[in-house]
Order: sequence, then C-alpha cells, then structure tokens
Amino acid sequence: MMKKSLALPISAFFLLVQSASADTFTADVWADNWFALSVNGKQVAEDSVSITTERSFNAESFSFSANRPFVLALTAKDFKENDTGLEYIGTRRQQMGDGGVILQIKNESGTAVAVTNEGWKCMVAHHAPVDKSCASEQNPVAGKGSCKFEINEEPAGWDAIAFDASAWPAATEHSESAVSPKDGYDRISWDSNARLIWGPDLETDNTMLCRLLVE
Repeated sequence: MMKKSLALPISAFFLLVQSASADTFTADVWADNWFALSVNGKQVAEDSVSITTERSFNAESFSFSANRPFVLALTAKDFKENDTGLEYIGTRRQQMGDGGVILQIKNESGTAVAVTNEGWKCMVAHHAPVDKSCASEQNPVAGKGSCKFEINEEPAGWDAIAFDASAWPAATEHSESAVSPKDGYDRISWDSNARLIWGPDLETDNTMLCRLLVE
C-alpha cells in the first residue's frame, strides 16, 4: 500500500510561515463619533458604542497580528440624522455635528509604528450640507435648497494593500481646540507625533475613508 504524502502544498506552507512570523501590535483609537479599522482588508476592530448614541465619542484599545507591510484602513463617521448632515433636526439644538479621529499603533516593544497625521490618505465619502445655512432651515430637506449633499461611493477594495490611493488627498490635521476631544481621549497617552485628523471641514465632512501603508 502506498503511503500518503504529508507534505503541504507550497501555498499552504507559505501561509503557515507567514502566520508564524506575524507580529503583534496594540492600537488605541479615539473617534467622534464612530470608527472601524481593517488591516489588509480584514476588520480588526469596531467602535463598541453605537453611532446613534448621543455624544457617542469614546476611546478603544485592542491588539491584532499582522505581517509587514500591511495597510491600515480606517472608516470614521460623525453622526448625522440623514443626508442633510444635520443632527437634532426640528429641535432648538438643530446643528451640524463635527468629527475627528486619532489613532496610534505600537509594536510589542511599545514603539509607535503608525500614528494619524497628514501622511494618511483620506477620501470624504459623505459631505453635507453643501451650504452651511441648511442648519438654520426650519424644515431642512436633504437634497433641496441649501441642504444639498455629496456622496462618493466607497471604492471596491479600498482597504486592500494593492489599492492605489495615490490620487486621494492627504488627511487634514486638526488641533485639540478645534475638535474638543473628550470621553476617553485623556486616558490614552498619545504619541507626540499622533494628530487628530479628518477631512478639510470638521462640520460638513461626515464620513471619512482613510488609509496608510505600514512598511
């Protein structure tokens, strides 16, 4: 009787070697209001507080394993009731919200290997209202008058390492005074190079797709 070979296919052997050599990283993220993070197209974390929770900004800390190089793909959203981009519609508090996100990734020795700053590439996926006077409308209707909006569809495979984001604009860095981070932000010891980022406008840029290649 012939003995069956126990040799692994080359592809399987490569995956085992790759997995065995994977490094472990820790991550800290603070977002206003919500985020999800993927590594090489696989989601590794999502904000534990629903974006529909009032004042839902908070910090999350977690770990993941990856082989270098890898791409970080960060989806960040500010809360909006609908495509007007407004919140508290029909109340005295009717307004545009404002976003902001900060992230740091450290290796097992505690050295930062990635932080949010203008080195990231970010695409604004939802921008509203186009005219900020929409916030003063008595009956704001998405797509009408000053309450028009702009949507850029999420590109297929944008979170994969092979995706070409060279045409995307650089992330915009924003100061702490502009974002006013709270509720978890202060419990994290942020790397000195980490910056709060978003699109150019904290109020009207509502959904951000941001990515960074970590060599």
